[in-house]
Amino acid sequence: MTRPEVISRILEVIVEVIQADFCQLVAFDHRQKPFYQQFKGGKPALSEGERTGIINRSLERQEPLSFRTNHGHDVLALCYPFSYRGRLFGFAYLEKHRNGTLFTEREMEILSSALPVIKILSQESDPPEEIILKSENGELEFLGISQPLRVVKELIARVKDVNSPVLITGESGTGKELVARIIHQSGCRRQGQFVAVNCSAIPDNLLESELFGYAKGAFTGALKDKPGLIEEASGGTFFLDEIGDLSLLLQAKILRVLQEKEIRRVGENRSRRVDVRFISATNRNLEQEVEAGRFRQDLYFRLRIITIEIPPLRRRPEDILVLINHFLDKYSREMGRPRTFFSPPAVELLLKYEWPGNVRQLQNEIQRCLVLAGENQIIEEELLSPEIRGCVNRPIPDRWDYSQAKAEFERKFLKEALRHFNYHRAKTAAAIGLTRQGLFRLIKKHGLENLMK
Repeated sequence: MTRPEVISRILEVIVEVIQADFCQLVAFDHRQKPFYQQFKGGKPALSEGERTGIINRSLERQEPLSFRTNHGHDVLALCYPFSYRGRLFGFAYLEKHRNGTLFTEREMEILSSALPVIKILSQESDPPEEIILKSENGELEFLGISQPLRVVKELIARVKDVNSPVLITGESGTGKELVARIIHQSGCRRQGQFVAVNCSAIPDNLLESELFGYAKGAFTGALKDKPGLIEEASGGTFFLDEIGDLSLLLQAKILRVLQEKEIRRVGENRSRRVDVRFISATNRNLEQEVEAGRFRQDLYFRLRIITIEIPPLRRRPEDILVLINHFLDKYSREMGRPRTFFSPPAVELLLKYEWPGNVRQLQNEIQRCLVLAGENQIIEEELLSPEIRGCVNRPIPDRWDYSQAKAEFERKFLKEALRHFNYHRAKTAAAIGLTRQGLFRLIKKHGLENLMK
């Protein structure tokens, strides 16, 4: 089961057994920020302000808080925080819209039984170090918890303080330029400039003068000497994006700069020394380009002394929920609106989609959905792009052990229910909505026969 499916099942069990008229469940990630919420039942009787007050007081105390109020009829409200050793993992807020006693001890025990699986879903069982790579303005943009990103982080730490060229490979939208900026900003050249050029964005006849500069009178319109971008990066880092699009003529000139540490402006006869660290990036397979004669082999070997491959998003599904959570936080805040969430079916579709545009596409999709959602705090699947909605029957590339999470929740819930009813099988089965045969199968499945009297 996926994370949303597990949380949805938890909520269904809580609502069915406690018979709440309204239930809200929120799970926190390992930064103790909400990454998921879901609602069950009808509409809440209490206003948003009243509910927020109850929830905030309960979370501050890290203990359940319940009270009775009258909105034309008795309303019983409860906030149950999921906390362990001073850390919050989420909460459940419930309402009963009828006369009766406050929430019972048994109902509190049922809520407590959800803590183990909420902890697992919040990644506490094996808390990963979140990989956060910062862009030049300090915004958190390149982050995740997957093993492929750990490799990227380790490589950045190894290369940031050396002057060897670095080649960054990866599909469009994976964050190649961002990684180049991080190498520069975290390394020994951070006091110098970071100068970036996209080789595919500038025509060949202009690119040479942009890269190397020109002397006065070198061509029509050259009214004064002008240093090139490589000179401007002296003492810092020069980033050549999409270097696979560079012409063979300019490839030869870049090779000379790498070998001689010198440049020659267009229209000049003398060379100038430059102290530049080269980082290049491409979404092409340069080995195939070399074999096809479109890329110089000697330049390829000079550029690829250190290679960092940025994995596509479909190869690191663990990071998709982290990125969704981050971008929802970021753009909800920028738009001045309450924190917005995707509905469970929408989350399922986002996890199934393969993201050919990678992180950039995911980022744009979330911005688009927030705009279309208007005042709604839940983004339904109907607002997703058609190509994402079209993958409804595709399996999720799952790397989380949700079967273990589900089994642990089931076992804990079953043990608590059996204990409450003094291990009486018929009473337990009736209370939790199972047949006696169904209960027997669960007892055997989880190895609880030794508890029975």
